[in-house]
Amino acid sequence: MRTGMAPRTRFGAWLGRPMTSFHLVIAVAALLVTLGLIMVLSASGVHSYDEDGSPWAIFAKQVLWTVVGLVAFYIALRTPVGFMRKLAFPGFVITIVMLVLVLIPGIGKESNGSRGWFVVAGFSMQPSELAKIAFAIWGAHLLAARRMEQATVREMLFPLVPGAFIALLLIVLQPDLGQTVSLGIILLGLLWYAGLPLRVFTTSLAAVVVAAGVLAMSEGYRSDRVQSWLNPGADDMGSGYQARQARFALANGGVFGDGLGQGTAKWNYLPNAHNDFIFAIIGEELGFVGAVGLLCLFGLFAYAGMRIARRSADPFLRLLTAATTLWVIGQAFINVGYVVGLLPITGLQLPLISAGGTSTATTLFMLGIITNAARHEPEAVAALRAGREDRVNRLLRLPLPEPYMPTRLETARDRLRTRSGKPAPDKPKPPPKPKPPSKAKPPSKPKAAKPKAWSKPKPKPTPKPTSRSKPAPEPKPSKAASRKKPSRARVPAGERRRATADAADRTAKGSGHHGGRQRQLSRGARSLEGQRYG
Repeated sequence: MRTGMAPRTRFGAWLGRPMTSFHLVIAVAALLVTLGLIMVLSASGVHSYDEDGSPWAIFAKQVLWTVVGLVAFYIALRTPVGFMRKLAFPGFVITIVMLVLVLIPGIGKESNGSRGWFVVAGFSMQPSELAKIAFAIWGAHLLAARRMEQATVREMLFPLVPGAFIALLLIVLQPDLGQTVSLGIILLGLLWYAGLPLRVFTTSLAAVVVAAGVLAMSEGYRSDRVQSWLNPGADDMGSGYQARQARFALANGGVFGDGLGQGTAKWNYLPNAHNDFIFAIIGEELGFVGAVGLLCLFGLFAYAGMRIARRSADPFLRLLTAATTLWVIGQAFINVGYVVGLLPITGLQLPLISAGGTSTATTLFMLGIITNAARHEPEAVAALRAGREDRVNRLLRLPLPEPYMPTRLETARDRLRTRSGKPAPDKPKPPPKPKPPSKAKPPSKPKAAKPKAWSKPKPKPTPKPTSRSKPAPEPKPSKAASRKKPSRARVPAGERRRATADAADRTAKGSGHHGGRQRQLSRGARSLEGQRYG
């Protein structure tokens, strides 16, 4: 029994470590990048040789963009959170300007029916990829700030939705269906994880679906793709040819695949085998096992991203991490969905796997932000600032993360909300202890003192009796005087016994004809008894 429980205990202990999320994201990113480079090399050799005369041309560009993405990953890993939030809005404005410029003929280059590329020195860059990053960061910053201000739904939606509408409109004008869907996923993720009402989310979802549907049916080749998806056998050699060849490649792979580099679909049978349909090449060469392994890697990334979002104390990092994770997983789901025939072809790439320079670099940059958020988990911050060593942090020479501290404005607003949010009348705070009553109040009827009440007396001392002679009769104590309990610490034991005996004699002598006198003396005797046995 102990043998069976040991691995689960060790695994649970590893999950409970403060740096587990950080290590998970780095490990998954490294595996995805490595597998992507291997599959791009395997799937692009034939096409690259036909286009450029070298089987290494596409692979070399992919390696170069991967290096750029790793540099962006490292920069995002070291960027302070506050600096990132300061650049959120200016960055989004710059990407909007780039989306406008790419539509101008002579500046933007048209490819595959979409004018959405800048080409500089043989390298192409897609500004819509940068727009997705800028919108995700700006949207998370905006919603986190408005959430702290307790803003209304209209105040939270007014700057965000118009900004998303402008970006979506410029991408639709290119037109680019895949980037439109991807930006819509980011918008829906921000609205959902910000906790906005369900009606707002469903309205936005319906708007994104309608926009994607209109865009899909507006152009002839996209309309043909939708028709071929609805009726796969209608045009096998036309619009349905690519989807049909992808399913053939998956079927040829079987369980264990034909072997790495041994696939046949990439020999110009499957168009865009190294890009949009690289998952079909993975299924053919690595089989069902390799395809499921890749999906498990994306599932592990989804778990790590949502774990970081759940454990983050900063609302900005929580929103940004959750929306980015949804973006990457949603894009992977759409790509795999249209390769296997569950969805119409949209042109979205498989993140970190497909050959695409800008997409790879931007995805690595966002993974760097997620990894940075993992270092800012409260437990990770406490462990690193307490001097606990971490090999990866030491290897990358990362600075110590700063703990999340609300701004002064947020702290002041919290205090104001705390003061204004007093508890309801049915749950009042306990009132302070009342002061002793004044002497103007008439004294209440004295009650007989119980021995338990005199168990821990804290009174002022009383004067010692000087002789065994009959003392003067004690006056009737008032309520204020009855509160002053006699002290036992300064009365010797012998004198206490003598005073008790005298009191008993007086009680015996005065009994019978003076009942009031007897009650008064008995009170004095009982007090002395309390002094003795207290």
